[in-house]
Amino acid sequence: MTTYKGINGFAVQSLASDPSPLDEGQVWYNNTSYAFKLAAVTTAGAWASGGNVNTARTTLTGAGSQTANLIFAGQLTNPPYGDQSATESYNGSSWTTLPASYPTAVGNLSGLGTQTAALGFGGYPNVTATNEYDGSTWTSGGALGTGRELCSANIGTQTAGLAAGGYIRGSEVSTTAVEQYNGTSWTTAPSLNTGLYGRCGSGTQTAGLAAGGQSTTTSTATESYNGTSWTTVTARPYAAGSAMGSGTQTAALNYGGNPAGAVTTTVSYNGTSWASQPSMSVAKSMGGGCGAGTSGAALASNGSGPGATEEFTGAGAPVTKTITTS
Repeated sequence: MTTYKGINGFAVQSLASDPSPLDEGQVWYNNTSYAFKLAAVTTAGAWASGGNVNTARTTLTGAGSQTANLIFAGQLTNPPYGDQSATESYNGSSWTTLPASYPTAVGNLSGLGTQTAALGFGGYPNVTATNEYDGSTWTSGGALGTGRELCSANIGTQTAGLAAGGYIRGSEVSTTAVEQYNGTSWTTAPSLNTGLYGRCGSGTQTAGLAAGGQSTTTSTATESYNGTSWTTVTARPYAAGSAMGSGTQTAALNYGGNPAGAVTTTVSYNGTSWASQPSMSVAKSMGGGCGAGTSGAALASNGSGPGATEEFTGAGAPVTKTITTS
């Protein structure tokens, strides 16, 4: 008779907890839950609820991954609508308010990097300040050359980041200006083709993507960056500013945004074309995304969906399933 051991060369393991990482097709017995388990992969992406943030706000920003995220600053979603400096961290299930507040209470800023090496910059009105976070403390970094708000977020790292586009108060213009950060100072980089603010960013300083945004109207414009120049590529399927995003230049996820009120729309980009993905449960814009995340493991937190956090798992992600006889 054919047996599991005969096919795989070893017997089914008896384990006190489910293994990590998973190998597709792996079978084991969980002797704590008294169940046989199977490692499978998802066939379609899906959003699921995560832990609510402690301070509900909008116009905030974030950094990090789905299971190690950071959000900071923003504005209260309810009266008196004041600017905030609170910093919160996420461990994949719950948010913790950290003692290290962002140095300034400000909204409409941008962020990038990881949970322990984050960068916050810009904000309302025409803020030039940049601040660096090392996992415990915020410190001042080099100032932006042009003060602005709603620059692209999530392109690059704390020591190699991009600030693309944005809105300049007073001049009332959506700028094409781009600056790059080396961990100490900002310098001018090649300009975007289209001046927009609230663009959704992903990727690195030399392989970036900026999608959507708005000026006098919302836009679908998408541009890719190779470290030398910006190239207009396939337009995003929906026009919106202030969407959230994660991933790389060739494997990006955009979600939410504000075309005329927040939306639940989610789309993915493979470097050539866009595809529709399952929608979020709660419409959100101006929230925290996860630049260091992937197109298959993203996080959408707070924003215009007060307090709500949702986690995205893409197709092909490993999952644990219980084997039943039914």
